[in-house]
Amino acid sequence: MSELFSEAWMQSFMEQWNAESELVDALAQIGFSSVIGYGFEGEEQPRGVISVENGQATAAGSFSGQALNWDIRCSEAQWKKWIAKPPGMMGLGMAFTSGKMKFKVGDYASMLKDPRMAAPFIKSFSVMGKA
Repeated sequence: MSELFSEAWMQSFMEQWNAESELVDALAQIGFSSVIGYGFEGEEQPRGVISVENGQATAAGSFSGQALNWDIRCSEAQWKKWIAKPPGMMGLGMAFTSGKMKFKVGDYASMLKDPRMAAPFIKSFSVMGKA
């Protein structure tokens, strides 16, 4: 397995993302397009980035200064825990309110209030487990 959020890992994540019709189709229905950064808490920049256009991942790799719509941070241990056993809505909510998950960019609260976005966000964790 490649190092979490490395170039190779992000490429694998993109392939798995696009192979998951439940994720792609749900995001396509709402016209979701974003650049999403993933990284570790305490670091200045995210490590990996995935670009999504109408639900389809179109590019992925190491962060290189891209403008982000979302920048999601957790400890490495927390990421690995969720990759091994994807969280549900309650688990993510608890992680956010307790500070285990941070959004440096993006509005977590508004996303969770919209089930059309919340369900695919949760699904993305199970896709990470396949990367």
